[in-house]
Amino acid sequence: MQIHGAYYLSDKNKYYNVKYVVEADEERRKRAEKTYEGCIALSDYTQLFDKKDVDIVVNASYSDDHYPISKALVEHGFNVMSEKPFAASRYECDDIISAAKKKGVFFTVFHQTLYTPYNKHVKKVINDKTIGDIAEISVRFNNFSRRWDWQTLQKRLAGGVFNTGPHPICVALDAIDYDKDAEVVYSKLLSSPLTSGDSDDYCKIIIKAPNKPVVDIEISSLDAYSDYNVKLQGTLGTFKCTPKSYSMKYIVPGENPERPLIEESLKDENGEPLYCSEKLIFHEESGNYDGDAFTIGTPTLYEDLYYALTEKREMYSTAEKAREVVSVIEAVHALNHLEKKF
Repeated sequence: MQIHGAYYLSDKNKYYNVKYVVEADEERRKRAEKTYEGCIALSDYTQLFDKKDVDIVVNASYSDDHYPISKALVEHGFNVMSEKPFAASRYECDDIISAAKKKGVFFTVFHQTLYTPYNKHVKKVINDKTIGDIAEISVRFNNFSRRWDWQTLQKRLAGGVFNTGPHPICVALDAIDYDKDAEVVYSKLLSSPLTSGDSDDYCKIIIKAPNKPVVDIEISSLDAYSDYNVKLQGTLGTFKCTPKSYSMKYIVPGENPERPLIEESLKDENGEPLYCSEKLIFHEESGNYDGDAFTIGTPTLYEDLYYALTEKREMYSTAEKAREVVSVIEAVHALNHLEKKF
């Protein structure tokens, strides 16, 4: 209700009517029928199988149910958009993508972070080379908090890297254009006492690809002082942003004349040792973004989805891109075995 349902009820929704809601809880079924005019509430997704008046099914079930439910819906001829993560492994991703192609139906994944103003700005800064060639891309989705619900259980395909991770990972991979040779070269998962379940609440991922910047991803519930979501270190300066604002500091070529190399120790006018320092001419920019993943990302993705369904346009958030995100998550879990306690 907080994301998809809120969009359907908003004035930004010009494309969709809610025909059916599938909900196991009886009270929420009653609430859904009151909330969405003309809506019919069902208790199980299999009750959709004989419905002929459905253009798209949004699978916002528990994470471990995304794959089997999406696969069943696709095989029954439905267009489907799954919440993230849409599967547990690359094999499952390929299985759904292949099934959708065989049935001639549309399948995609709800990666609304790709449509945010800040992600588009990150791409622009990289492509414009305002801060030069990018040496490192750091993406942080950190906070200082704890959970004690199903999102802390490995058996529910939960934890920080599965639940929050698709957001920073898709931003990071998007920044390197989903390079086919990208690989996880280091990762660490930690399940701290803050988490009631057995899943991770700290994750570090380092990704490399030929001729691409180093990619440093962090998903943490242990960070009380994180001040950015994305930071780019370039050969001419630095850019950092949150979903709400950005700052950038850079030099312009030619404004700081090249200094000749001096191999001997530097000395001042009195012959005393001198530290190598100078005051460079910098330029600084800052500003705010109009909207975030919920107010801009969600409606923009849904608009993109509408035209994909009605005019066969390719979405920016494709299943193939989401598969690469799951591949990173799968690699991280393969390298870091957390004990299953539940």
